[in-house]
Amino acid sequence: MMRKILVVEDESAILELLKFNLKKEGYQVEAATDGQKAIGLIKENSFDLIILDLMLPEIDGLEVCKYIRQKHGFNVYVIMLTAKGEEIDKIVGLEIGADDYMTKPFSPRELLARIKAAFRRNNKIENKHYLEKGDLKIDRDQYLCQYKSVPLELTPKQFALLMYLVENDGKVCTREELLSNVWGYDYLGDSRTVDVHIRQLRQNLESVHGEDDIPIQTLRGVGYRFRSGKY
Repeated sequence: MMRKILVVEDESAILELLKFNLKKEGYQVEAATDGQKAIGLIKENSFDLIILDLMLPEIDGLEVCKYIRQKHGFNVYVIMLTAKGEEIDKIVGLEIGADDYMTKPFSPRELLARIKAAFRRNNKIENKHYLEKGDLKIDRDQYLCQYKSVPLELTPKQFALLMYLVENDGKVCTREELLSNVWGYDYLGDSRTVDVHIRQLRQNLESVHGEDDIPIQTLRGVGYRFRSGKY
């Protein structure tokens, strides 16, 4: 089945370059040059992945990302583009619900690699139907995750990250390992992406049971570990 991608970008040169490369790879591509047009397309269509510029006319990328999550939940993978180099802009995008980000200028080849990795990772997750570790239960067929019998609402990236940690129960996973196996590409930026998603996962778990005995442990300066059973 042909994957459908929406590109939301107001710079015509970048937009045309992305459309050309994506179509060349066999993807079905729709495009919008401002946030309002993007929301109109999202209302009427289903997309597998959305490439979303942060700075847009009419409605900015953060508001569009919020709408995506309200409309489609976490079933659409979102890569946010930003011309800003400030770390806070990247973190805000991830906090709002973006799965990944790239800072302009970027390599179209790297973006394509990330897109392929995102789809590849989703296919791998689909082949693992059910996991149960301690108080955590994951049903991939139903895209459900429960902690102490309470459903958790996770983004696709949080879901994939939690799956990887659970599959490696008791093992310390470095940020580099998580980036390589969950994000699925050789990450060239900093490791704050992992930290933000781990923090979001912990917040989801804490909302069920409080701050104590959360099964995701931080090993300062090393990485993260999931521990099932009694913590």
